[in-house]
Amino acid sequence: MNEAFIVPPGAPVKLSSIDPGNTGGYRSREETGKEHKRLLKKLEELQEPLFAGKKHAVLFVFQGMDCSGKDGVINHVFSAVNPQGLLTYSFKTPTAEEATHDFLWRAHSRIPGKGYIATFNRSYYEDVLITRVHRTISDQEAARKFDQINAFEQLLMDSGVKVVKIFLHISKAFQLEKLIDRIETPHKNWKFDAGDLTERKSWDLYQSYYEDIFERCSSPELPWHIVPADHRWYRDFAVLQIVVSTLEGLGLSFPEPKPELKELLPELYRERGVEKEKKEK
Repeated sequence: MNEAFIVPPGAPVKLSSIDPGNTGGYRSREETGKEHKRLLKKLEELQEPLFAGKKHAVLFVFQGMDCSGKDGVINHVFSAVNPQGLLTYSFKTPTAEEATHDFLWRAHSRIPGKGYIATFNRSYYEDVLITRVHRTISDQEAARKFDQINAFEQLLMDSGVKVVKIFLHISKAFQLEKLIDRIETPHKNWKFDAGDLTERKSWDLYQSYYEDIFERCSSPELPWHIVPADHRWYRDFAVLQIVVSTLEGLGLSFPEPKPELKELLPELYRERGVEKEKKEK
């Protein structure tokens, strides 16, 4: 199932030909229920050897148009993960300090160490996306940054960091309904940003530049995944499938047992006996 979402490396992508309302043959949340619970349990089980083994790190990069549900899917899918082993970052407009460094600096400083899972809500890909939409970089500069991103991700992979890139694909009509809902529903007003309306006017341009990203930055080892996201329940289920499949593919295992630890047992057994006697008295 994981392969169904993968962008063929080097192949042109037309988002308009991919149905954001696709649900993979499932008709409702209820139909995914049993498998969804199994996958959440499996994710919980897989995290422990990942953390204990300290051989791999995993970075999940989430991109998508405004209202695509990046926060929501991260919150739902990784609810089964022990928070001690999970790092979550949201990338917005660079801070004054970040702006003094190269564009990859702020991302590189947040790459997870081995044993950890990290999620990026937006990422370094914004520097070849929103910058192009707003014409703050040229196409030539964007091309250089594509090469730098590919080299950066290769460096991470060579260093034991598995990078998984996921685009949450929604329709323009779906986004419109979400924006209206954020205005109509008082307790959701805080989610509304007037800037979203400005960015919406550049919808087609964003789609085109995302297509460039998929074509230029998808390889057999580091592919992009495009997940239909008009239906929240299917979005969460599909991403969960990708996450579990990724961890299963790492061949995770616990560290080798330490036989010498058994030498500590006699003393601990004696102490347990003493404590038991005290309790019985």
